[in-house]
Formats: sequence, structure tokens, C-alpha cells
Amino acid sequence: MELVFISAAFISGYALMRCHLPPLVGFLIAGFVLHAMGYQSTPVITQLADLGVTLLLFTIGLKLDVKTLLTKEIWFGATAHNVLTTAFFTLALMGLKALSIPMLSGMSMSEMLLLGFALSFSSTVFAIKALQEKGELNATYGTLAIGMLIMQDIFAVIFLTATSGKTPELTALLLFGLPLLKPLLGKLLDKAGHGEMLVLYAVFLALVAGAGLFEAVGIKPDLGALILGMLLASHPRASEMAKSLFNMKELFLVCFFLNIGLSEQPTWQSFSFALILMLLLPIKGVLYYWIVNGFRYRVRTALFTTLTLFNFSEFGLIVGGLAYKTGLMPGPILVSIAIAVSLSFAFSAPLNTFSNQLYSWASRWLPERAPDELHPSDQQINLGDASILVLGMGRIGSGAYDELATTHHQPIVGIDTREDSVSRHQQEGRRVILGDATDPDFWSRAVSDGNISLILLAMPHSHANTLALEQIRQTQFSGKVAAIAKYQDELDQLKALGVDEAFNIYQEAGSGFARHVRDRFSHPDS
Repeated sequence: MELVFISAAFISGYALMRCHLPPLVGFLIAGFVLHAMGYQSTPVITQLADLGVTLLLFTIGLKLDVKTLLTKEIWFGATAHNVLTTAFFTLALMGLKALSIPMLSGMSMSEMLLLGFALSFSSTVFAIKALQEKGELNATYGTLAIGMLIMQDIFAVIFLTATSGKTPELTALLLFGLPLLKPLLGKLLDKAGHGEMLVLYAVFLALVAGAGLFEAVGIKPDLGALILGMLLASHPRASEMAKSLFNMKELFLVCFFLNIGLSEQPTWQSFSFALILMLLLPIKGVLYYWIVNGFRYRVRTALFTTLTLFNFSEFGLIVGGLAYKTGLMPGPILVSIAIAVSLSFAFSAPLNTFSNQLYSWASRWLPERAPDELHPSDQQINLGDASILVLGMGRIGSGAYDELATTHHQPIVGIDTREDSVSRHQQEGRRVILGDATDPDFWSRAVSDGNISLILLAMPHSHANTLALEQIRQTQFSGKVAAIAKYQDELDQLKALGVDEAFNIYQEAGSGFARHVRDRFSHPDS
């Protein structure tokens, strides 16, 4: 039977992916169709679904940067939005119940509050995929969106723990000694390599040292996975470990979304109620914009953050799924949430695709603050006397910067979207400033005392380089532009847009290696 489930999930997920929608929408649809055909979930699928949630929480723990979460824009903004959105949805549901909406007739106040809480979340999966496709994961608005999503995940974990119904045993006090094991866990991670042992170590930490240990002392297992991840979040290889688990976690979560579809049969009532929830979604977006803009961010930053978070969440489904298991939420309501999540993705996807066009239109109506009133991370950029700009100061951009600094005697300035990267480069003596070169406002806000003659597009994502190149061409820039890409079709696209030189980084790396070997061994005394 599991083979039927896997086949249905693949076919439906692939079809939705080809429609430029998240595959998880297809997994939900596959579950609904299978349920209509008389299929029921199996213990294997249920177990894999639980493993997916556990691994998800472990990877969230690995990404928890406490310093980022402590900024008021993140912790206060996410908390305020969660409280206000939960209150709004709860009041709206109470009003709908008063209007005799059938789906709400038997729901108590506490159940409507729980439903409002589940609807307050936005999708981490959708946001990360949307930001990655645009190459703006580290942009100002991307950092804000991801930070708020992590705070929402923490709220969900607190709920999952509080509703577990488990009474901790006295031995649970020993868990306060877990931080003492952090150095040992870090050393083991250093020695785990980059292959299957790294994945196995991650699974061991999540399922055995985390979930298994916490369950043994009477505490929600998923909380243990999150805490073990947090212990290693500051380790240099935490990001690599999270990436090594990505495909396994996503595969197990397929079973979770299948389980949601297999749990209840959609009805016209549940579909109609999902449409009502979609009509309430814009208020959730307005609250996002109001809160971000209230921290003195630019209109573009507030609007793009809103569009990235303008949806319902798969984590809301996880909360709803647990509430359904414990009898706190009716099955038809859970189905309505699943349908609303799918519809919100279908609605939000094109909004993010055409976000720049929406901003160009909306900026005419939305008031902008004066430059000196803006948030420090969102103000104008002074390029000084730069003659050469390097956009993207990763490994390639840094190497290009150093080479040009050695061979040319012209002022060079690097631009990067990550504050930690900018600080590190400045400490190493490079002139690097914070900025988002894909931002349509970047070039109009930039102030330069020199005559820029060369721009290097060295951002790791080709789409980001393409967006930056489009912005450069709109400024009537008369100098030279060079760019990097990973694949031939990306090179062709850059050349079609008018870049003066485009380089395949893999081919150039091979050529550089060959030249280095030739120069090194061509001298007998070397």
C-alpha cells in the first residue's frame, strides 16, 4: 500500500511543481484523492510523518541564531504579529459563528482561539524557496522574514510541548546538564566528515540524543530534537549538517502531508470555509506591513517582507494535526486549513514572482520616510570614490577584489547583503559596505564621489546577478560589466542582457588550476 501512496505523491507533487507551486500542495491533494478512493493511512506512513516533524525541529534548532532573534525587529515584531493575528482571526471566527456558519456551530471559544493561532503562522518552506529563487535570502527583507518565521516556529514548539499531556519525571532535571556536553558534541561534529557519517550523526542527535532522551524522562520528544539542534547552532558546521538532512527531512514530511489528506474527506463545506479564510488573509498581510514599516524600514523592505509571508503555513497544519489527534480540533476544520494553505500558496506564488512590478505600482501610493529617518540597515549607500564595484563578497567576489587590489591602482568597493560578511571584510582591511544590488532602489540611493568604470557581478545566484544587471542598465551606466554564472544557459541570458563579459566559474576554476600547476612546475628549482 505504501507503494501506492509514494506513487500518488510523486505524480501529484510533480504536476504541481510544473505549475510553479510548492509540491506539498500536490501531496495534500494526493492524500485527499487516496482517501476518496477508500485508502487509509498506515503505521509506516504515520511513523515516517512523525520522524519528519522531529527532523524539521532539529534543523530549525541548528539555524537558531540567538543574537538575531534578540533584535527587537525580530522578537517583538514576530510576537506582536502573532498576538494581533491570533486575536483578529479569533474575533473573525466568533463573528462568523454568530452568522451561523455551519463549520463553526459546534466550536467552543478555546477551539476558535486555537484555530486563530494555527492561522497566524506563515510558511517557512514557501518563504525560503521564494527567497532562494530570487537570490535574496540574505537581503534585508529576507533576513527579517526568516527571523520572524523562526520565532513563529518557536511559538509552535512551545504549543506542541504544552499540549503533549506528558508529566516530566524527576530525572528530567538532569537535562539542565546538556550544555556541558556541547564541547563533546562539537568535537564529534568536527570528526564526522562530509558524507554519510555526517547524516548519521545528525539523525542520532535528533532521534536518539534528542527525541529519545526527552521521551525517556517524560518530556515531548520533539522539544529534545529542537534543543539538541540549538546546542550546535553556533558550530561552524551547523549549516552543513542542516543541509545534509534536508532531503531526508523533506521526504519524511511528504508522509506528513499525505497523512493530513488521508485523515478526512474534503467536502463542499470545508472548501467553502477555506475560501472564507482566504478572504481574511489580506488582514494578516496588512499587519505584517504595518509592523515592519513601524520599525522605520523602507516601503520596499516592508512590502517584500509582507509578500514573502503572505500565506498560511504548513507549520499551522502541524499544530492543527496535533490538535486533531488530541481532540482539540474537528477533522473538517483541519481539512479546511489544508485547503486554505494550498490556496494561499497558489495566490502568493505569482505575487512574489512579480514583486518588483507590484512595488513600482504601490510605491506611488505608500508614503516613504525621509532618508535620515530610515532604519540604519535600510539607509542610502555611500560608494565614496570607488572606480570599481564588486557586487557579492563571497569566495569569488573576495578573490576578485584581492586580485584587482593587487594589479590595479584604482579605488575598489565591495557590496554585500550580509552584515557579518561586511564586518569580517572590514576587519581584514577591505572596503566593503552593506547593500542589496538587486534592489531597484539601490542605484538611485547610491552616492558616489568617483567615476565608476567597472562593475563585477559576483553573487552566487545567477538570478541575483541578472536582476542586478537589469538595474544597472536602467541607470544608463556607461562602464564595463562582468558577471559569473554556473551554467551555459545562465551565461547566455547574461550576454543577452548586454553584459560585457560572462565567465563560467567551474570552467574558470579548472583553467586557473591548470595555470597554477603549469607555473609551479615549469621551474626546476620549485
